[in-house]
Amino acid sequence: MTLFNELGISSETKKAISAMGFEEATPIQAETIPLALEGHDVIGQAQTGTGKTAAFGIPLVDRIDTNQDKIQGLIIAPTRELAIQVSEELYKVGKFKRARVLSVYGGQDIGRQIRSLKKKPHIIVGTPGRILDHINRKTLRLQDIQTIILDEADEMLNMGFIQDIEKILENLPEQRQTLLFSATMPPQIQRIAERFMHEPKIVKIKAKEMTVPHIQQYYLEVHEKRKFDVLTRLLDIQSPELAIIFGRTKRRVDELSEALNLRGYAAEGIHGDLSQAKRISVLRKFKEGNIDILVATDVAARGLDISGVTHVYNFDIPQDPESYVHRIGRTGRAGKKGLAMTFVTPRETGQLKNVETTTKRKMDRMEIPSVDQALEGQQRLVLDKIKTIIENENLTYYKQIADELLEDHDSVSAVAAVIKMLTKEPDTTPVNLTSEPPVVSKREKRNQKGSGSYKTSVRNNRKDRAPQGKRRSSNQKDRSKSYRGNSNNSNSNSNYNKNN
Repeated sequence: MTLFNELGISSETKKAISAMGFEEATPIQAETIPLALEGHDVIGQAQTGTGKTAAFGIPLVDRIDTNQDKIQGLIIAPTRELAIQVSEELYKVGKFKRARVLSVYGGQDIGRQIRSLKKKPHIIVGTPGRILDHINRKTLRLQDIQTIILDEADEMLNMGFIQDIEKILENLPEQRQTLLFSATMPPQIQRIAERFMHEPKIVKIKAKEMTVPHIQQYYLEVHEKRKFDVLTRLLDIQSPELAIIFGRTKRRVDELSEALNLRGYAAEGIHGDLSQAKRISVLRKFKEGNIDILVATDVAARGLDISGVTHVYNFDIPQDPESYVHRIGRTGRAGKKGLAMTFVTPRETGQLKNVETTTKRKMDRMEIPSVDQALEGQQRLVLDKIKTIIENENLTYYKQIADELLEDHDSVSAVAAVIKMLTKEPDTTPVNLTSEPPVVSKREKRNQKGSGSYKTSVRNNRKDRAPQGKRRSSNQKDRSKSYRGNSNNSNSNSNYNKNN
């Protein structure tokens, strides 16, 4: 166990961390913070949910000279959601040092950002496209940058931002500190490290610390047309407190959230095409418990940090195994137990094996529940509520009417009627979801290469993804993904204004 007090942090930053309620550093924080404070370049490899933001945010804030009105730190994040969350966390860490933090991302009024940039923030957190846009407009000058941080580097690679990142790095002073964080280290990320970093120190969290041991993982083999009915049965049986359902495409998320509401579940969807205000609104409702189910694309897998998520449902198996790890990492946090279930069509068993190989964890097979089991699950839920009321509530004012009821009816029939009245019976309202093509494993790709059906499947599967290595449009660039430890998604520009 390593305490933050042992890491050589300044008194102002320690005070801020204490105010946030933290004492013990996670492994990535304990190893990274001292190296970063000493000025070393650092490559940190760890999964989401391990505390990477504090690992780079604490030393960054600590080394900022708040007496100098100039931009000294730059953080590049793959998505708007992550940029906002990192900004919020840095604001908290820099509260007593009065470090000014500004987030810049697509989808927000660029004129407003330009005005905020003129107020000389100390730290900029932004998405690649918008940062490059400001550089080209000459509204963001990087000559005074002392520290550059690449957060979720592998995700930026997957989203096609690699060229933007290289252009940004080329505009930075040669004498600087560079920190790079990534869950995986593909060759392109390694080349960036070799080209732009100076003798970096490697901090790698062991696989046993990256896997999520508190999460029970299951798969259900189910045909595409039966998925939704199976999902609702699981929801009725398990009655999750907070659940996230992942769909492969934006269309899937929209249709799923609409269908769930049609059958009486409190659900809303989130994906990259929603306005920033709408996304924040949905996340706030979910965090506050006003909706029980959040439906999301992979774009949200790294952009959510919400405590209390008990269940994750992979309605569609993800395109790549790494995304699976990020999806299920939304539950089982802070030592709590979580449950993850993945729907696999018969043609996707190869992809299931790929996921199991990557995670080094075999999923248990779950049998498809029946309608009777779903009804029994709802009945058990009502029964638990009744028992709780009997044990904890004052029933004096209700016993007289109960006696009157029992004069005309036997006790079993009376209780059965109450249970029936309170039970949410399985809803069979017809629902039509647009079918999604199956995810084809690499072996199947080799076997099917050249066939028309395979090519069509690949084209359809790529609808919600941008080609790697190519620039996205301004409406597509910024997407939502993740950070551990933040619970407030409000716009960080308001925090910037608080300090001015």
